[in-house]
Amino acid sequence: KHGKKSLGYQIIYRAVKKIQQKTETNPLSVLRQAIRGVTPDIAVKARRVGGSTHQVPIEIGSTQGKALAIRWLLGASRKRPGRNMAFKLSSELVDAAKGSGDA
Repeated sequence: KHGKKSLGYQIIYRAVKKIQQKTETNPLSVLRQAIRGVTPDIAVKARRVGGSTHQVPIEIGSTQGKALAIRWLLGASRKRPGRNMAFKLSSELVDAAKGSGDA
Protein backbone atom coordinates (compact mmCIF):
# COMPACT_ATOMS: atom_id res chain seq x y z
CA LYS A 1 0.00 0.00 0.00
CA HIS A 2 1.00 3.60 -0.59
CA GLY A 3 3.86 2.81 -2.99
CA LYS A 4 5.91 0.70 -0.57
CA LYS A 5 6.21 -2.48 -2.60
CA SER A 6 9.95 -2.89 -2.01
CA LEU A 7 9.44 -2.61 1.75
CA GLY A 8 6.74 -5.28 1.53
CA TYR A 9 9.11 -7.61 -0.33
CA GLN A 10 11.83 -7.02 2.30
CA ILE A 11 9.43 -7.85 5.13
CA ILE A 12 8.25 -11.06 3.40
CA TYR A 13 11.81 -12.25 2.66
CA ARG A 14 12.95 -11.55 6.24
CA ALA A 15 9.86 -13.32 7.63
CA VAL A 16 10.56 -16.35 5.41
CA LYS A 17 14.17 -16.47 6.67
CA LYS A 18 12.97 -16.28 10.28
CA ILE A 19 10.46 -19.10 9.64
CA GLN A 20 13.28 -21.24 8.25
CA GLN A 21 15.42 -20.54 11.34
CA LYS A 22 12.54 -21.27 13.75
CA THR A 23 11.06 -24.40 12.21
CA GLU A 24 14.00 -25.79 10.16
CA THR A 25 11.48 -26.84 7.49
CA ASN A 26 10.53 -25.44 4.10
CA PRO A 27 9.18 -21.93 4.85
CA LEU A 28 6.99 -21.88 1.74
CA SER A 29 5.10 -24.95 2.94
CA VAL A 30 4.56 -23.22 6.31
CA LEU A 31 3.26 -20.15 4.44
CA ARG A 32 0.91 -22.26 2.30
CA GLN A 33 -0.34 -24.19 5.33
CA ALA A 34 -0.98 -20.96 7.26
CA ILE A 35 -2.96 -19.42 4.39
CA ARG A 36 -4.89 -22.65 3.77
CA GLY A 37 -5.80 -22.93 7.46
CA VAL A 38 -7.11 -19.37 7.70
CA THR A 39 -8.95 -19.26 4.33
CA PRO A 40 -12.74 -19.05 4.83
CA ASP A 41 -15.25 -20.94 2.67
CA ILE A 42 -18.24 -18.72 3.43
CA ALA A 43 -18.80 -15.08 4.36
CA VAL A 44 -21.85 -13.18 5.55
CA LYS A 45 -23.42 -10.44 3.47
CA ALA A 46 -26.10 -7.96 4.55
CA ARG A 47 -29.44 -8.52 2.80
CA ARG A 48 -32.56 -6.43 3.32
CA VAL A 49 -35.61 -8.58 3.87
CA GLY A 50 -38.69 -6.49 4.42
CA GLY A 51 -37.71 -3.65 6.68
CA SER A 52 -34.83 -5.33 8.48
CA THR A 53 -31.31 -6.26 7.47
CA HIS A 54 -30.21 -9.88 7.84
CA GLN A 55 -26.72 -11.37 7.66
CA VAL A 56 -26.96 -14.06 4.98
CA PRO A 57 -24.12 -16.59 4.54
CA ILE A 58 -22.77 -16.81 0.99
CA GLU A 59 -20.08 -19.03 -0.49
CA ILE A 60 -16.95 -17.19 -1.60
CA GLY A 61 -14.44 -18.22 -4.23
CA SER A 62 -10.90 -19.38 -3.56
CA THR A 63 -9.31 -16.12 -4.79
CA GLN A 64 -11.44 -13.95 -2.53
CA GLY A 65 -10.93 -16.39 0.35
CA LYS A 66 -7.15 -16.24 -0.01
CA ALA A 67 -7.25 -12.44 -0.16
CA LEU A 68 -9.27 -12.39 3.08
CA ALA A 69 -6.89 -14.88 4.71
CA ILE A 70 -3.83 -12.79 3.83
CA ARG A 71 -5.55 -9.63 5.07
CA TRP A 72 -6.44 -11.36 8.37
CA LEU A 73 -2.88 -12.70 8.81
CA LEU A 74 -1.39 -9.24 8.25
CA GLY A 75 -3.89 -7.63 10.63
CA ALA A 76 -3.15 -10.17 13.35
CA SER A 77 0.59 -9.65 12.78
CA ARG A 78 0.26 -5.89 13.19
CA LYS A 79 -1.52 -6.34 16.54
CA ARG A 80 1.23 -8.58 17.95
CA PRO A 81 3.75 -7.05 20.34
CA GLY A 82 7.29 -7.31 19.09
CA ARG A 83 10.31 -5.76 17.51
CA ASN A 84 9.63 -5.48 13.80
CA MET A 85 7.02 -6.54 11.27
CA ALA A 86 9.09 -9.41 9.84
CA PHE A 87 9.39 -10.96 13.31
CA LYS A 88 5.67 -10.50 14.03
CA LEU A 89 4.62 -11.86 10.62
CA SER A 90 6.85 -14.92 10.93
CA SER A 91 5.47 -15.68 14.40
CA GLU A 92 1.88 -15.30 13.20
CA LEU A 93 2.48 -17.54 10.17
CA VAL A 94 4.06 -20.28 12.29
CA ASP A 95 1.17 -20.08 14.78
CA ALA A 96 -1.44 -20.12 12.00
CA ALA A 97 0.23 -23.15 10.41
CA LYS A 98 -0.01 -24.93 13.78
CA GLY A 99 -3.69 -23.97 14.08
CA SER A 100 -3.36 -21.36 16.81
CA GLY A 101 -2.89 -17.58 16.56
CA ASP A 102 -5.28 -14.66 16.19
CA ALA A 103 -5.94 -14.86 12.45
